[in-house]
Amino acid sequence: MNATILWADDEIDLLKPHILFLTNKGYQVDKVTNGTDAIEKVKENKYDVIFLDENMPGISGIETLSQIKVLKPDVPVVMITKSEEEHIMEDAIGNQIADYLIKPVNSNQILLSLKRILDGKQLVTEKTAQNYQQEFRQLSMDMSDVRDFDGWVEMYRRLVYWELELAKSGETGMDEILAMQKRDANNGWSKFVKDNFTNFLKKPDAKTPVMSHTAVNKKLVPLIKDEIPTFLILIDNFRYDQWKVVQSQLNELFNLVQDDVYMTILPTTTHYARNSFFAGMLPSEIEKLYPNLWVNEEDEEGKNIHEEDLFARQLQRSGIMDKFSYTKITNLNAGKNLVDQIPNMWHNKLNVIVYNFVDMLSHARTEMNVMKELAENEAAYRSITASWFEHSPLFDAIKKIASKKARVVITTDHGSIRVGNPVKIVGDRSTSTNLRYKQGRNLNYNEKELFSIKNPSDAFLPKQNMSSSFVFAMGEDFMAYPNNYNYHVNMYNNSFQHGGISLEEMIVPFVVLETK
Repeated sequence: MNATILWADDEIDLLKPHILFLTNKGYQVDKVTNGTDAIEKVKENKYDVIFLDENMPGISGIETLSQIKVLKPDVPVVMITKSEEEHIMEDAIGNQIADYLIKPVNSNQILLSLKRILDGKQLVTEKTAQNYQQEFRQLSMDMSDVRDFDGWVEMYRRLVYWELELAKSGETGMDEILAMQKRDANNGWSKFVKDNFTNFLKKPDAKTPVMSHTAVNKKLVPLIKDEIPTFLILIDNFRYDQWKVVQSQLNELFNLVQDDVYMTILPTTTHYARNSFFAGMLPSEIEKLYPNLWVNEEDEEGKNIHEEDLFARQLQRSGIMDKFSYTKITNLNAGKNLVDQIPNMWHNKLNVIVYNFVDMLSHARTEMNVMKELAENEAAYRSITASWFEHSPLFDAIKKIASKKARVVITTDHGSIRVGNPVKIVGDRSTSTNLRYKQGRNLNYNEKELFSIKNPSDAFLPKQNMSSSFVFAMGEDFMAYPNNYNYHVNMYNNSFQHGGISLEEMIVPFVVLETK
């Protein structure tokens, strides 16, 4: 069915060529010569688009626009005017017009405006799908040629780009194709990690990526050599694609200096990856050098209660003796207090803010049915993250930081992946409970399905006992016990988990912003 248009202009008779042109294109056009009649028409009829002259006798176009928006707030209005005065444009834009045309207009301008308003989303969807189809083959070919970390970073960035573009365009027909391509990428990444991970730790060289234990020294320390206050904001369990959807909210406040990433260690959990980040050491090194600051997995106390002490010692080893602040946010009240604390942080060269929300969101999504519905897929999960960020005390605090000259670093400890393929494993009662990795003895599993590190010292991981080993799930897999298999599958299938090997968990953002 073709669109119905209302055109309000006191010189409507002069517009007959345009109206005839639109009629020949299949549009139905209702004509009025003043704002009052336009409002009455809007009350009586449904219109797909309204063309509104700004300068009409009686009530003005701007006044007519305001009343139309009260009656039908969602109807697109195109303001047409002879005037190029800035205040008229501002008034029209403030009333959320769909387009703004300057007289004299021609028929192609009008048609382009209609196409953009009425068909824009469909055209974008079709064009995005077409572009991805063309890129699909190239992505597949390039994927087979990736040999190093930088290559995998570039591949992951491209996949995230297309995931966001397809989601933004509303294209759903390509979802399964992209999901298949992401699975192929994670298969390749898992093989890369299996072949290189322990060598990255034991024999680092120029090709070794920046990892959890080297990120602060290699990426943060060089930034805090000058006098600009730096705010390191670590949002737990914050994936690269989640960063990309909140980036637009920060563009007006900051200049993007670096859109960078680093590679997390295994396991991709707070206990291991975040302690390693703050300590500048691998887990077994922390346990050996600072036994009072390392909490074993079987211990009941919190696994990240010594981050500030570990970080202070890392800075000292790096020659940074300046005072810094450390703030961990674990609830809404603490977040609100953070906003009030920002003015007290300006005298520090470095301020660390650890914000625990996304991880809680991930766990809530697993355990609560309402959250499962709200975040049923990747796009919805990103959308909830973006909505949370926009309305969070963290964003309020960042806006306060943006009021003065400052540097903001946004990063994380690890990401997460939506799992969908259970693999069976058997272990004793001492086996760790994480679904993406297991630490224990006498683990029984299919060697082809999991990545095993039989000697934890090869990956600089603490040994729970002499016969302990680690196994890691790859891609979309998660581990389930045979004796409770159906429960685990029903409970955790399609949930967001972390601890294992995937692009989403291991290639994480390290973003540098500076206030405008």
